[in-house]
Amino acid sequence: MMRIGMSTSCVYPHGPEEAFRMAKRAGFDGVEIMVSQDEATQDAAGLRELSARYGLPILSVHAPVLLLTHFVWGRDPEIKLDRTAELAHEVGAGTVVVHPPFRWQSGYAARFLDIVRETAGRRNVQIAVENMFPWRAAGRNLKAYSPGWDPRAMDCDAVTLDFSHAALSGIDAMEFARDLGPRLRHVHLCDGSGPAGEGQIFDEHLLPGRGTQPVAEVLAMLAESGWDGDIVAEVNTRKAKTETDRLALLVETIEFAREHTARSRRQRAAARSRRALEGLLPGKRG
Repeated sequence: MMRIGMSTSCVYPHGPEEAFRMAKRAGFDGVEIMVSQDEATQDAAGLRELSARYGLPILSVHAPVLLLTHFVWGRDPEIKLDRTAELAHEVGAGTVVVHPPFRWQSGYAARFLDIVRETAGRRNVQIAVENMFPWRAAGRNLKAYSPGWDPRAMDCDAVTLDFSHAALSGIDAMEFARDLGPRLRHVHLCDGSGPAGEGQIFDEHLLPGRGTQPVAEVLAMLAESGWDGDIVAEVNTRKAKTETDRLALLVETIEFAREHTARSRRQRAAARSRRALEGLLPGKRG
């Protein structure tokens, strides 16, 4: 069953309790934990208590792979991934989101895909590698990630589609989703305005529908196909001046998701009804 959740990053710099509270008010189905320097994002018992208190399951956990979280759980990326998978297992989350390694993490990068598969099996969770984007400087792309920023070319079992990253990399999210087929297992719901300019690395995470990516079409396609992964909002609300403003942005996000997934469900149900009716009409029976 497709669920629509919200990442704790949507309320940054606030902590996970505020994320659960706002996700509940906005009407999301669950929460994704972005592991950060905030120890509350690393505490399984505390997260389980928040989940129970607000009646929202923890759908997924995002590994601390950002530059800002370089020292969370040490500096060894393999250990960080294993601890994330352990946390996900302890809080009942079925998915871990991880970025491809940075190029300078050469040892980890060389074994990355094996590590992902081994960790997923050992911790009994799904590890979905997220699409990233090329960095640009002096008019040329830089190889920031290894084996690369595009998981379509990787031998991994599960992938996360991030619309903002797709926009930055100049790829069409619909093409990306179709190329992945059943390997697409997780979605970060957001949008972006286009590829990064020279010397610019700016990950916008706009609200869906406010950028250039075919977000509505991808959501409709997933719903039409009976896709059963999780869609998790990862939008930037830092410009919201008040809690009311932030809540309005989150409500807009989930209403967008519900509209474009429900439409396809209705269409699919209507098509089934038409086929059933046609089977009862004279001359339509086999």
